[in-house]
Amino acid sequence: MFGSIKHWFQQRRLERARIAEPLWRATVADLPLLAGLNPLERARLHELASLFLAEKALEAAGGLELSPEMGPLIAAQACLPILNLGLHYYRGWHSIILYPEGFLARHDYTDAIGLVHSVHRPLIGEAWERGPVVLSWADVAEARAEPGLNVVIHEMAHKLDMLNGEVNGLPPLHRNMAVADWSRAFNTAYRRLCREVDRGQPTALDPYAAESPGEFFALISEAFFETPRLVIEHYPEVYRQLQDFYRQDPLARSPDRQAPPLASAPPGSTVPE
Repeated sequence: MFGSIKHWFQQRRLERARIAEPLWRATVADLPLLAGLNPLERARLHELASLFLAEKALEAAGGLELSPEMGPLIAAQACLPILNLGLHYYRGWHSIILYPEGFLARHDYTDAIGLVHSVHRPLIGEAWERGPVVLSWADVAEARAEPGLNVVIHEMAHKLDMLNGEVNGLPPLHRNMAVADWSRAFNTAYRRLCREVDRGQPTALDPYAAESPGEFFALISEAFFETPRLVIEHYPEVYRQLQDFYRQDPLARSPDRQAPPLASAPPGSTVPE
């Protein structure tokens, strides 16, 4: 009885929130990474994206004017990683702040002798623990035509990582997954990337992935959905772990997505192993 009542309320909520069919069709057509979804997956994504927009407020900043297509485009990409997980994986936060383009973010840190420093960094996306996701609309829009780059998925991966507290590249794993297997696959791949960056060698991922295990997880999550062939060719063990975590196999549905060329490491960059 209680289950049927809950289902009724969910359906009523979905009816009120559902993205209109013409707008949803235009959204799907505008996102190449959704091309391989089957009809059932597209229907599920439609529901998730609709409920996502009902739960998360889209807030304009920096003089940006919101247009009707912005919300569905962001929601469709945000909900792709949780397609087979559920909207509760995005619990605990309530808004997306959208700037017209890249923005400056202030970060405070304490050095080794206890002095607090404040720095401003140019960013295209940021996820706050127990707070909003901040995005550059220009970069969201441009990424639609550039396989391998997806700032929405990147920041949503950070939000999944934060479900365990510290952003360290270890989201809450399913019961059939072993932390030891995940750690072995990710640590091996991350250390290899750090060595490549240190030596100035080309890298399969953007060299920024060597910044920290958390950034590695976010960037390889982008690649997992955008250019899955690149991930399985260069990091097969990581691909299998991501496949188990996201409960998806993007390569099986998007075999023709092209991987970008190897990224060059920035000269003189030093990232410890």
